[in-house]
Amino acid sequence: MNATQLKVRLSDHGATLLAFLAAHQQLSNHKAKALLDARRVFVNGQRIWMARHRLEPGDGVEIQEADPPSGFTHGPLISRETVLYESSDYLIADKPAGMLANGPKSLEFGLRRLLGNPALTAVHRLDRDTSGCLLFAQQAQAEARIRPLFVQHRIRKMYHAIVSGFVPDPEQEITHPIDHRSARTLVRTLDANKRASHLWIELETGRTHQIRRHLVAIGHPLLGDQQYATRREVSPQERTI
Repeated sequence: MNATQLKVRLSDHGATLLAFLAAHQQLSNHKAKALLDARRVFVNGQRIWMARHRLEPGDGVEIQEADPPSGFTHGPLISRETVLYESSDYLIADKPAGMLANGPKSLEFGLRRLLGNPALTAVHRLDRDTSGCLLFAQQAQAEARIRPLFVQHRIRKMYHAIVSGFVPDPEQEITHPIDHRSARTLVRTLDANKRASHLWIELETGRTHQIRRHLVAIGHPLLGDQQYATRREVSPQERTI
């Protein structure tokens, strides 16, 4: 992505970021503030949107272009409304079903272009067909800090699922091995009728397609699952759960 690169000189010492942008880009304060509000300005590789941020000689200021390359179209699913939470270190976005977490044409790919941050990185994964909150690191240092928390299982992963059939047990633990490796899923039934059940699920391990495979193992496949269960449409009775 193209960007304008600026260097803070001795004569700029102590200047606010807003004043620096206005002076060096020949902008009004209003237009300079719009760049900050659009999260398009980086100082020393970190996104900064505080107008009163003080600059030091030698600081590098980068202004990302607003429009993404022509080879990618966000579409209605990737927009500012997709972002649920944002700080200078982390971002949480709403990943829709049917979209990859990372890679070409993924949520990560689209958000990098939308927000003008090529360093944005998904720090965990959700299956293509799974919707939910996806956590991103805004820069490499933030990613390095949070990765160990996932390795140490200090991040709780909780899901909701609609499955086929009536699940009578209010709580259960599924420990069916996956690919000859131990796997553990905690399940709580929130509501149920004869055709379908609404489950709350927490993963203790992170095996490939663990939720879907464990649900099949107990005889209650995820409704609409394209790989491990039926591909039929969800019936009106099942939608009333």
